[in-house]
Amino acid sequence: MTRYTHGHHATVLSSHQWRTAENSAAHLLPHLRPGTALLDVGCGPGTITAGLAGRVAPGRVTAVDSAAAVLAEAERTAAGQGLGNVEFAVADVHALDFPDDSFDVVHAHQVLQHLADPVQALREMRRVCRPGGIVAVREADFGGMLWYPSPPGMDTWLPVYYKVARGNGGEPDAGRRLVSWARRAGFADVTASVSNWCYSTPEEREWWSESWGGRMIHSSIAESAVSGGHATRADLQRIHAGWKTWAAADDGWFAVVHGEILCRA
Repeated sequence: MTRYTHGHHATVLSSHQWRTAENSAAHLLPHLRPGTALLDVGCGPGTITAGLAGRVAPGRVTAVDSAAAVLAEAERTAAGQGLGNVEFAVADVHALDFPDDSFDVVHAHQVLQHLADPVQALREMRRVCRPGGIVAVREADFGGMLWYPSPPGMDTWLPVYYKVARGNGGEPDAGRRLVSWARRAGFADVTASVSNWCYSTPEEREWWSESWGGRMIHSSIAESAVSGGHATRADLQRIHAGWKTWAAADDGWFAVVHGEILCRA
């Protein structure tokens, strides 16, 4: 995996920990059955993994991530839910250390947008998926994000983030590219869909603004923005203030658009 743009500051992990199989992998859930062998790529703190594991038990789930530290949290998540059918390992999705045809389902959520070679990652996911199995991917598309109102500071948030993410080799507009990447990876049977997250209540706005506004001053994004010459610390403080102003608006609303694919191996 290329350098992970967001890092693992608390402002980032709060977003990861909020994710569940229901709100982040609904396109895959109808296809899961007890006894399914599943690989979860880029599992992060394991909150989605836990939901998937519950659905495929007694099937085994293998959860991998490039960051060993976050895998420790994922292990705690699984243990806290009494899941005994999950194992964890450090892995590089560009070169997975599993034999061909190892899994019935391979899942990845918000992973390809951070990779230098998403097509190679999909080739690897296809390689370890058994014939007739499913490779399921979901990615946000930053160019499709919508919000209201747009106070000063919010206007420069995305331009700075694009420069940082692409400077690290990623592609923030991954959602719209999934079908193209899957075709290039050799998949012939690809079903595409789209789904959204929406944040509008006072509690949601406060949490989302601190997650995204906060990471613009605290996380690896902030470090890369300054070191790469994309923004000054003052610029980042202005962005953070814009997020907080948005959160305080009674009519504040934010939508995160996701592209999704289900690919038959």
